[in-house]
Amino acid sequence: MTDFARPSTIERYFSGLCEYIFQTRLGVVDPPLIDYLSEMLLRFVRTETMHRVRNLSGRPAVEVVDMLSEAENRIGLAKREVHRHIGDVTLFWTGVYPESLRELRSVEKKDFFIDYCSHGKKAYYIASTIKTDRTEDTPDQVLQQLSTRFEMCAFGLGEVRREWERRDDAEGRILLTE
Repeated sequence: MTDFARPSTIERYFSGLCEYIFQTRLGVVDPPLIDYLSEMLLRFVRTETMHRVRNLSGRPAVEVVDMLSEAENRIGLAKREVHRHIGDVTLFWTGVYPESLRELRSVEKKDFFIDYCSHGKKAYYIASTIKTDRTEDTPDQVLQQLSTRFEMCAFGLGEVRREWERRDDAEGRILLTE
């Protein structure tokens, strides 16, 4: 969201849900962290965002193992962004849709042998150590928090999902879970 643009309804929705869950229910008062999580949910509303890391031939790296391989082939800001994306993808699936992990890590997939939680924590940590001179990048301390508080963030995102489902049920409609 830019400073000049009025936030959309979905931006306000995710922001409000994340603030409510993390501050009220979990007692986490960390606006930069909560803002990052609500912005991540907003980015992942568009499924193509999940597959933004691409290999040299332009094909999307869909599995975390492939993203890790791509991260090793990058330097500087590009490497930081791939590691941040790995953290985001693993946090999203672990927190918001943990029931999908069985399929994402099925025996016929490369991700079968990896632990999304430990790889997500490590990816955020690596991203936090890669310095950049761009001021609009995610601050190192937010990435560090995502690394050290990965499980809590995943739990909180699960609570965000339960809250939006509860509200959807109360209003008799389905908003985000289709």
